[in-house]
Amino acid sequence: MSQAVGNTALAYARVWHLVDARQRTLGRMATGIATTLMGKHKPIFDPASDCGDHVVVINAKEVLVSGRKAEQKLYRHHTGFPGGLKEITYNQLKEKDSTEALRKAVSGMLPKNRLRDVRLERLHIFEGEEHPYTENIIKRHGLQEEQK
Repeated sequence: MSQAVGNTALAYARVWHLVDARQRTLGRMATGIATTLMGKHKPIFDPASDCGDHVVVINAKEVLVSGRKAEQKLYRHHTGFPGGLKEITYNQLKEKDSTEALRKAVSGMLPKNRLRDVRLERLHIFEGEEHPYTENIIKRHGLQEEQK
């Protein structure tokens, strides 16, 4: 006897979420985004399957960090050559590319496995209000309309 009940194709359907990053804390917002990308909010969640949703983040320029993280937080990478350790602060990274800090935060909160890159492809980050996915959006998080 089969244990499957109903059509599970609807459960695996990818929903598009819109997140407004204006005046929201980087870390707390990144955890929610990572949870949505993994699909942990769905009843069919399985760590080995890819059942997460798409997330569109707008106003990434206006993300907040607490304390003195803007001056003190360092992002490091190595070029592969001797003495090739490179460091960049949060403020410098934000000047260079304002979406990259949020992408790195979400990437660090996803499991380090073969699904990480696939999940990150469903993360769409935009500096301002405009984005090309307006027709796809089904759920909205942190927007002014919800607070009224």
